[in-house]
Order: sequence, then C-alpha cells, then structure tokens
Amino acid sequence: MKTRRLIRYSEAFKQQVLNEIEQGYLTISEAKRKYGIAGGGTIHHWARKYGSFGVIQKVIKVETPNERDRLKELEAENKKLKLMIAELVLDRKIAESTLEVMCEQRGWDIEEVKKKAGMLLQERQSKKGKQ
Repeated sequence: MKTRRLIRYSEAFKQQVLNEIEQGYLTISEAKRKYGIAGGGTIHHWARKYGSFGVIQKVIKVETPNERDRLKELEAENKKLKLMIAELVLDRKIAESTLEVMCEQRGWDIEEVKKKAGMLLQERQSKKGKQ
C-alpha cells in the first residue's frame, strides 16, 4: 500500500501566495508551479477562506429585461412540453397494455394486429393526401 504525503501550508505562506496573485506578480497556475502546490482548487479554497476574492475570477452576466422575460417564457414552455411528453408516454403505455390484454383475451397474435393496424393507417393517410 502506497502512503500518501500530506502537505500542510502555514497561514503566512497562504497569505503570501494570495498577495502575490492579487498584486499581479503571478497567476494561479504560475504560483502552483513556483511553490509546488498540488491540487486544482487549493488556491481557490484559500482565497474563499481568507476573503481574497480578487484571486477568483467572477462572471458577471448582463442581460436586458427582454432577455430575462424571454428566458422565463422558454423555461415555462420547456416545462409544459415535458409534461406533455410525460402524458403522451403514459397514454401510449396504457394503449399498449390495453391492446395486449385484448389480443390475449381473443387469442390474436399482437404482432399481426399491429402490422394490420399500421397498413390501415397508411391507407387512410394516403387517401387524405389525395383529397
């Protein structure tokens, strides 16, 4: 079994690294290389812990009121469509179960019934297309 080496950094060291990054002397990746700091989130963790938020990049999203309204509309439409799909799936399951029970009770082959129904549906659609 391989033993893992645990590295503890002093508070002063952490503050020094954060100060160098905040003052622009080093980037986070340069500081990690220079001081041999392993772990992708170590410096970010220190920045959150010590309130050095200048180290962590912030994403600011600017949008117009129309964009916000449109986003809300799209989210509502998405929710509505998901509900419709769920209802359709449920309706299909009910129809399939009903068909299975009917075929079983009458002694019909379900695949033949489906095939015949598909052919009848195609005939109806082709007649509608000609009209």
